[in-house]
Amino acid sequence: MYKYHCLNPIAQVGLEKFDETYVKTETPDEADAILVRSAGMHEMEFAKNLKAIARAGAGVNNIPLDKCADQGIVVFNTPGANANGVKELVIAGMLLAARDIVSGIGWVQEHEEDGDLAKATEKAKKAFAGTELAGKKLGVIGLGAIGVLVANTAIHLGMEVYGYDPYVSVDSAWKLSRNIHHAKTVDELYKECDYLTIHVPALPDTKGMINKDAIRLMKKDVVVLNFARDTLVDSEAMVDALIAGNVKRYVTDFPTPEIAGVKGAIVIPHLGASTEESEDNCAKMAVQELKDYLENGNITHSVNYPDCDMGVKESGNRITILHKNIPNMIGQLTAVLAKENMNISLMTNKSRKEYAYTMIDVEAEVPMEVEEQLSAIDGVLKIRVIK
Repeated sequence: MYKYHCLNPIAQVGLEKFDETYVKTETPDEADAILVRSAGMHEMEFAKNLKAIARAGAGVNNIPLDKCADQGIVVFNTPGANANGVKELVIAGMLLAARDIVSGIGWVQEHEEDGDLAKATEKAKKAFAGTELAGKKLGVIGLGAIGVLVANTAIHLGMEVYGYDPYVSVDSAWKLSRNIHHAKTVDELYKECDYLTIHVPALPDTKGMINKDAIRLMKKDVVVLNFARDTLVDSEAMVDALIAGNVKRYVTDFPTPEIAGVKGAIVIPHLGASTEESEDNCAKMAVQELKDYLENGNITHSVNYPDCDMGVKESGNRITILHKNIPNMIGQLTAVLAKENMNISLMTNKSRKEYAYTMIDVEAEVPMEVEEQLSAIDGVLKIRVIK
């Protein structure tokens, strides 16, 4: 029997994937696993029994990843589950910026009682006419799940698309349209493109990447879109650029006091991944990740431990060990089993920077003293036997 706790409301269609062997608890202190969306967890104290946290979404800045790793708690996210919802809003953002739709609708509302509104509209509409997307150059910074969808959709809209991502995955590369220009530097996008959209994680080296120096390289009247993280754009630099007219529009999904109300800014109330479909998809993926880890020991889409898969656990027992990535760890683990005359039928080990994960299948029962010996090895963080 496994116990789980939800720190935020999680779509029921996802929770329904838990079967009768799972019980929802009212407190995280009793849980084997926690499901979370936006709730802050940095100040939380985690119970020893907690094995995993699944974020129903992509961003994990509300979760203390290093603290969790040190306590042997695997943190999952759900990359790609909300990608289509974000992609559609990015495309909508480009259209809003191109055609000045927001101002046009505002003008109609201001003149809604005008008895000759149709005639007045014909005179006023040229102020909101704008331009088309077809033929314009779009730069996509970051070619992950969302960036690839945005880039491919823009191609179908008739845009000339430039993509930049020095760490693009093989999976993303396969999905990317061959009509997209692959830029070698992000500066190339700044200099060439009429529209720029950012789809990279918030990391120390990406914080404030759209700053005064970057804006200085951009075309005058460029449109910048940010549906990734607010910290990727230097707010002060963007406000100055909008006021000076160097940036035509800044479309962002992150309202802040600095940018809200600034002329040229189109500020959306964080709607990117808030569609019904996105929330359902994230919930289903998060639950599936937790179940596969708890029942089989497999790790998929972890953000603090390496992904590792040995398939469905069948006969025998599966020992899972979360540990530091240090020399001779595998030798010490297998030595304990050899001492107890326990034969290994299957084993795999994966590492991610300073942390590693080892899975071992054995046919024999695993005595408690073996678990204790494995746990006592220096650098071992958490041992679990799946029967």
